[in-house]
Amino acid sequence: MPGFRPKSSPLDSLRPAAFGADPAGERMARIRRSPNFADGVFVNPAGERHAPSGSLLRYLPTYFRKEERLRRAPAHAVPVHPTTVADLAVPAASGLRLTWMGHSSVLAEIDGARVLFDPVWSERCSPFAFAGPRRLHPVPVPLAETGRIDAVVISHDHYDHLDMPTVRALARRGTAFVVPLGVGAHLEHWGVPADRITELDWHEQTHVAGLTLTATPARHFCGRALRNTQHTLWASWVAAGPVHRVFHSGDTGYFPGFAGIGAQYGPFDATMVQVGAYSEEFWPDIHMTPEEGVRAHADLQGGASPGLMMPIHWGTFVLAPHPWEEPAEGTVSAARRTGARIAVPRPGQPFEPVAGLPLDPWWRQVAARPEDGRPAVGTTASPAGRTAGAAEAAGTGTTVRV
Repeated sequence: MPGFRPKSSPLDSLRPAAFGADPAGERMARIRRSPNFADGVFVNPAGERHAPSGSLLRYLPTYFRKEERLRRAPAHAVPVHPTTVADLAVPAASGLRLTWMGHSSVLAEIDGARVLFDPVWSERCSPFAFAGPRRLHPVPVPLAETGRIDAVVISHDHYDHLDMPTVRALARRGTAFVVPLGVGAHLEHWGVPADRITELDWHEQTHVAGLTLTATPARHFCGRALRNTQHTLWASWVAAGPVHRVFHSGDTGYFPGFAGIGAQYGPFDATMVQVGAYSEEFWPDIHMTPEEGVRAHADLQGGASPGLMMPIHWGTFVLAPHPWEEPAEGTVSAARRTGARIAVPRPGQPFEPVAGLPLDPWWRQVAARPEDGRPAVGTTASPAGRTAGAAEAAGTGTTVRV
């Protein structure tokens, strides 16, 4: 109802700034009017649970087992593309270029506009500088050298997608932010002016720098604080220019709605699809395996002339029990079986989807190997994943590289 505001507590003054803020007032009233809000919470497209009960506690013994812990991180330095800034200074010949900055952070140059998806430049994905998943490779480009950013698009409010120091740095540049319903409360709490924030429900659109940005459904959940009220929405995104269009999955489990998104807004020149931080055992509902990610890409294309898929949400932070390189290996294997076009760039390596990238399995020289000397990963990835990673729900950084 209009004017609704959560009751304050004496502990609110001790709440870390990185926790953000709960929606209130007219923002909360708009959330309550959403067709995707029921019984006091946002709900998934097919009514799946938000998060697995007790998943973090069940995951901890696996997390601390030595051999498995070693396999979850690379054995050698992750090769970051060395000339990203110089490469980005040259306009994209085709009008569409993607640069994976690591995890789910992608700079998309679309018909002259520049969109930064889920930017996380901090050293850790956590509300604290001293704890939480730590970055496995440097950011390819200092934030100050990314050039003009017309819009920052956020998929949801987990720490590995919504990073307070990065948001504050971008806010000082006058950037527009486009986010799902409720996420604007966090941004305003961190000093982003309200008139630079656009909040969208699923299938709502806004226009920035000649692009149409559309929030589309995803199968996930939200929350940054100890009390997760499920009052902020999660979304995938379509960014469409006069000539090109792309899809960014954010975090999501596989669900039949991908075909509907493709039919309504596709086909896409490129899709950026989450393929990492899955676990069938611990969070089986709202993260995709590589096989599911490639299937989602095919659904989004709807049988049309295939665009290119870039796997995201892997390689930068340890958020799940699978081996570090498994998302890349699984994506390559699934793409070979289905004939999907994929690109697996090194962090910071710009490429134009029309040309694609030669398949360079750079991750194999980086990955850890088990004691018996066999490859850490076979030709397929381990079983699927769908609810959200336990580590993801726990935390993301406070030292941003600007």
